[in-house]
Parts: sequence; structure tokens; C-alpha cells
Amino acid sequence: MIALDRDSCVLCGLCTGVCPPNAMELTRDELKILPNCTDCGWCVSYCPVGALSGGRYRPRDAATLR
Repeated sequence: MIALDRDSCVLCGLCTGVCPPNAMELTRDELKILPNCTDCGWCVSYCPVGALSGGRYRPRDAATLR
């Protein structure tokens, strides 16, 4: 299960853009992980502040994105 640290999340939206099943919803003041999340871990890999954790695998190392 993907876990979100709401205090760390800066609402940048990178995770929503890489989510294969479109299981993340971003509003002006909140990020939600929707029930259709497949726990793939793409969002975890792309989060620039480490607000997301979990997932079955990490397809890319977030350090290579900087």
C-alpha cells in the first residue's frame, strides 16, 4: 500500500503524472490516493520530497531525476 506523509507533500503533482492507473487525485490543497491504486511504486520514485512510500518496486531511482 502506498503511504502519503501529508506534512511532507508539497502538492507538486509529479506523482499524478506518472501514475499508470491514474489512481491519484490532486486538488489545490490535497493529494488523494484512490482505491484503484495498484501499489506499483512509480509515484514513490518520482516524489521529489519523499512524501510517498511503499510500493512493490521502484522502477527508477529518484536520485537520477535530479
